[in-house]
This record gives sequence, structure tokens and C-alpha cells, in this order.
Amino acid sequence: MKALFIVNDGPYGSERPYNALRLAGTLTSRAGCEVKVFLIGDAASCARSGQKVPEGFYNVQVMLNKVIRSGEVGVCGTCMAARGIADEDLIEGLHKSTMAELADWTEWADKILVL
Repeated sequence: MKALFIVNDGPYGSERPYNALRLAGTLTSRAGCEVKVFLIGDAASCARSGQKVPEGFYNVQVMLNKVIRSGEVGVCGTCMAARGIADEDLIEGLHKSTMAELADWTEWADKILVL
């Protein structure tokens, strides 16, 4: 199965990114599953490196690192610019992406989850 997760919400304002990344991370460990995550809108903030959260609280950077090990994560370049996120601010292994790449990933995917 090829799964595409399109995440829209900021990292800590709702549980959507948390739940999307939990599922994406779980699927990366399954045989025959390929996963891609596209961070768009406020979710571009999920891609910022060096996140510090209270002890015991989930860390989106750690969750994205799990996905990166076996999948691919793109961040909307327009959304990055609107939020003042530079390429060097991204978590290692993530990349600035485009609508064209999201369109390619959409054609590639068997399942698309928009959260």
C-alpha cells in the first residue's frame, strides 16, 4: 500500500498532526507499506528543527524522524515562506516541496488521508 498524508494543522494546536504522524510512523514499519507526508498550511511549522516541548508531551520532530527513516516528508515552500521558515530551519531529512510534487504524490498514492 502507498499512503499519502496531507497534514494541515500546526504541531501543537490540535491533535491532528499528532494522530497523522502516529499512524504514518506505524505504517512505515509494516511490510509493503510506503508512506509520504506533505505538510501544508500551519503544518509547515511541524517541520521546524529544535522543537522544545514540556516533558511528557509528544514531540512532533521525534515523530517526523520516525517517518523520515522509512518514508518521505515534504513541506509546502509557499507555506514555509508565509511563516518565515527557511530551508535551514527544517528538520534534517525533510525538504521544501511544491504543489507539483504534491500532485505527483497524489497520483502515486493508493490511499490519501487529509488531516
